Amino acid sequence: MNLFNDIPQDLPEELVTDLLKHKSLRIERIVSQGQSSVKDFWYDQGESEYLCVLQGEISLEYLDGSKVELAVADTLLIPAHCKHRVAYTSSEPKCICLAIFYKGVCDD
Repeated sequence: MNLFNDIPQDLPEELVTDLLKHKSLRIERIVSQGQSSVKDFWYDQGESEYLCVLQGEISLEYLDGSKVELAVADTLLIPAHCKHRVAYTSSEPKCICLAIFYKGVCDD
């Protein structure tokens, strides 16, 4: 699979493609075109997430009000149950991220 293939021209919603699923590991390709989290919605995941930006830009906001902005080749580790939301994703170019979700192994 090529991570840049099979992406529609227009994305009315974020496109999430499961690339691998295992009992304690999940890898997704996430493609956004200007989408962001709904106001007052916070992700509170039971697994840690390692995020890598392949194209475009994304900005994440944490419950304490802090923000982190990521561009191509930037990575970020979001620990399990760290409340966050997507504040911004680029439209042109689309934001393409690889998200690796895992439980246990690297949480220490």
